[in-house]
Amino acid sequence: MSTSLPITSPAQGFRVVAIGGGTGLATLLRGLKRHVISTAPAHSNAPAPLAPYISRLTGIVTVTDDGGSSGRLRKELGVPPPGDIRNCMTALSDDEELLSQLFRYRFTGGGLDGHSFGNLFLTALAEVCGDFSLAIKLSSAILKTRGEIYPSTTNSNVQLDAVMHNGKRVRGETNITASRYGIAHLRLVPANARPMPQALDAILHADLISIGPGSLFTSIIPNLLVRAVPHAICTSKAVRVYICNLMTQPNESTGLTASQHIEAIFDHARCKVFDYVMLNYAPVPAELRARYAQDNSEPLHNDLDAIRALGVLPILGDYLDATQFARHATDRLAHDLLNLPGRVSIGTQPQTPGF
Repeated sequence: MSTSLPITSPAQGFRVVAIGGGTGLATLLRGLKRHVISTAPAHSNAPAPLAPYISRLTGIVTVTDDGGSSGRLRKELGVPPPGDIRNCMTALSDDEELLSQLFRYRFTGGGLDGHSFGNLFLTALAEVCGDFSLAIKLSSAILKTRGEIYPSTTNSNVQLDAVMHNGKRVRGETNITASRYGIAHLRLVPANARPMPQALDAILHADLISIGPGSLFTSIIPNLLVRAVPHAICTSKAVRVYICNLMTQPNESTGLTASQHIEAIFDHARCKVFDYVMLNYAPVPAELRARYAQDNSEPLHNDLDAIRALGVLPILGDYLDATQFARHATDRLAHDLLNLPGRVSIGTQPQTPGF
């Protein structure tokens, strides 16, 4: 797959598409937004963008969540789950200390217990304007986001269906992640869920496409099960990168190595949707590692030879932010990701970028 870029100069800014869900995608978008060339007036308080520049930033978000506040709203009102989309919008907000705090506010007690204000606002706006996608667009304008957010599918009630390693079939994201038998294969119900046209357009015109980080089977792969999305990624001329998780996830990816994450993605997408993978090499502090071990989670093993055997080139960096949790260091991650297009060789095969 050629990695030639359709833009004429990096000074114009890259067109970046970030695909995923959960807290992983929001973490990445928080770093990428600092590079977006703002369309705000010159007198705006918006900070100046950092190089390398982004001319268009698009987040494509999975909508299969059926737990918590999102699951309750989905079940009671028949709306797509707003939680992951709300997280991504607040991450892209130019005003994270004000309105975005309100969007993140979670009620405690009473009939609203557990609901976040942002989820309720998105749901109410979708009811008023009769279009969930329009509600996202209007909410993004209120939050002054430096980017656009689209659900991966137009279907408002798409669900996950998994075949576990013991042969049993489990329906629903919450039930799947609670199962201890490991996921053998995943599918969407309905299987012909339609893609969001704007999401496909962003993919086809992207200079750089990132997939992840996020839960392998419930944040990453569901986007690649939407009809036409994998084909759009595989036929794109963009530089395509997978951002691998820092830790394994209990039940969902217990015992899986980095190469096995990649194999699962390729198997479900039915094509090679990326040529590069970004991996953390920084050690997880012993105290943090011990805390994660209590939940049967451990640092992801970077089996580099097996990764290369899949035709994917690893990019190693210190991407760990080891504070209260093991999270990606958003600024370092965004910096290396955006510098990748300028370092890869043009041709039919990806070359070592030299980080």
